[in-house]
Amino acid sequence: MNAHVMAAAAYGVPNTAYKTPRLIEYELISRITSRMRSAIKAQPFIFAALAEAMHENRRLWVELAIDLATPGNQLPDSLRLQLLGLAQFSLRHTDQVLDGRENAEVLVDINLAVMRGLAGKAETT
Repeated sequence: MNAHVMAAAAYGVPNTAYKTPRLIEYELISRITSRMRSAIKAQPFIFAALAEAMHENRRLWVELAIDLATPGNQLPDSLRLQLLGLAQFSLRHTDQVLDGRENAEVLVDINLAVMRGLAGKAETT
């Protein structure tokens, strides 16, 4: 058994599949949205779990807003403005959720809509 075979056996074969930035964003939003859903539906309800999920979602939207505001961002201006509006709403609504004045479902819905857009799926109403 040569060193390459031994290393592959010990560490596994590296995943060399290329992920597009769009897929990476989709997977990140999906993970955070899943955590928010779990925290919302947990029985018994544990506020700390919801607060942690809300914090992750806030960090996501802050990073998205920074990227959207960067001059080199290649999205069309109209889409950038719409997404920046969603970021602003999400950040404000997160504060209201953590203050107990609102629920987090709308934030889940926003993330799901963004995921549909990243996946290239049109919304049907």
